Amino acid sequence: MTPMRSHDDHHGTAHGGASLNRSAFQATTHCLTGCAIGEVLGMVIATALGWGNTASIVISVVLAFLFGYSLTIGPILRANVPFRRAAGLTLASDTFSITTMEVVDNAFILIVPGAIAAGLGDALFWWGLGLSLVIAFVAAFPVNRWLIARGRGHAVVHELHAH
Repeated sequence: MTPMRSHDDHHGTAHGGASLNRSAFQATTHCLTGCAIGEVLGMVIATALGWGNTASIVISVVLAFLFGYSLTIGPILRANVPFRRAAGLTLASDTFSITTMEVVDNAFILIVPGAIAAGLGDALFWWGLGLSLVIAFVAAFPVNRWLIARGRGHAVVHELHAH
């Protein structure tokens, strides 16, 4: 009698641990790119306009989601997937990862003394933002790995999405 294999066992064997890690790394890097563009642009806009901390965080998070989603939906649309389906695939593949990154990134910025108040000309602004994104990457990697191993996250759009 052959023991039943779990869904995770199947994916671990079929794709190999290295391949799963590679896919999760690529998905997390992809997510980080959109989040970083949105975060930096949001902070620059908020700082330039003299907005407070809350407005700065809000615009940065909104732009992180906007850019993160746009980096996914573009290639899906180029693969001739109808917009409504492409939007659904994008939301399904990126939301959990972007949310993880944004929570971790913003928590770090709020925890580091003076980081949220640092201006664009301050080294604290740039190293704080950079380090927060690295920590967000580390937090989102296992999320993406877990999702991909279960056929979710970027696994949903992998065949449509060139990395």
